[in-house]
Amino acid sequence: MTELLDGLLQASVWLALAALVVAAARPVLLRLGGAALAYRSWWVLPLMLVVPYLPLPRLPITEIEPVMVMASALRAPAVPSDASQWPLLLLAVWLLGAVAMAGLSWRAQRRFEHALGELQLRGDGSWQASGDPGLPALVGLWKPRIVVGPDFEQRFSPAEQDLILRHEHSHRRHGDPWANAALAALRCVFWFHPLLPWVARRFLRDQELACDARTVDPHPALRRLYANALLKAQLVHPVAPMACHWRSQPMLKERIAMLKEHKRNALPWMAGQVLVVGLCVGLGTVAWASQGSAAAAVSGMGQVDMPADRGATARMMPPPSYPKIAFEQSIVGKVVLQVNVDADGKATSVRVLEATPAGIFDAASVAAAEQWTFEPAIKNGKAVASALKIPVTFAMDDDEPAR
Repeated sequence: MTELLDGLLQASVWLALAALVVAAARPVLLRLGGAALAYRSWWVLPLMLVVPYLPLPRLPITEIEPVMVMASALRAPAVPSDASQWPLLLLAVWLLGAVAMAGLSWRAQRRFEHALGELQLRGDGSWQASGDPGLPALVGLWKPRIVVGPDFEQRFSPAEQDLILRHEHSHRRHGDPWANAALAALRCVFWFHPLLPWVARRFLRDQELACDARTVDPHPALRRLYANALLKAQLVHPVAPMACHWRSQPMLKERIAMLKEHKRNALPWMAGQVLVVGLCVGLGTVAWASQGSAAAAVSGMGQVDMPADRGATARMMPPPSYPKIAFEQSIVGKVVLQVNVDADGKATSVRVLEATPAGIFDAASVAAAEQWTFEPAIKNGKAVASALKIPVTFAMDDDEPAR
């Protein structure tokens, strides 16, 4: 339970860092490669959420003497009696928020699809709706359909209709409905994140700008016609979370301003591609190595499996507090921890390998182990990272009264 909360917190930090980096790099990317390149830079976000959980190189594990925690040696528990309920309470709040956000998104999507009314297939492969909750749009996830309003022919000229349909076809070819679905899932999981509303708005704007560029750049002479089509369609409508809307009134000025720019030449565009790849690789490497300094501290190439000159040893290992609920019910047990120790002798990460009974002594053991310090392992004359397997036994001693 605490591992899930810790994972959410760490992922939130990486999400914030990725969003700030994308925001800082966006002006450069726009100059180098235009809107399409800026939109592609958003790949950094899912990468930063996945990479930190990829496995690190295995460290040699050394087992040291077990830690014994005797209930008779206790004073008052160091943790308040209701402290163990906080992780459960926080998890419940997060889950309620995620379910609520998912419900709101599903309701908005269903309301939009219901307002379309009856759909009729057109000769150009698109569908014409009897209602207009915000059309034209690309609707659907598994088999997305281009849906236009009942007055599509009356409102737009044939040339404008062709541009609009090209725009929506471009959304479908590049998988933008799936990107919007991933964004909706992200908003459900990280509903509490203060930067996520900005991320969502900026991502959707860059998506539309990129689609505009893909549609118009091959035909520069049609820019004015494309801008006229945008102006005709700007009405206020509710939007669906997973639909690609042609109308986007809040960003109308930005879209028209982008149309005035000339297409980038090949060399800066290529430089922009290299910059995006560099952003992804650089930030991904930092996030991967941040799981602990173990990846950086594993000694030289080809030497991982060689025995250490000296394994890590305990320096200060104050025992965990005996959980009050276990003390009151005379529960005994054992927790086996894996503690990763860096070259400075600090515990960089703690993981529960075994716990009997499960969930009773885990939190107390991990909290104590995170404060332990060690003499680092020595290999080839240098301090290196290592991993320790430490059993922690919780026992009752009836011979001496608890204090």
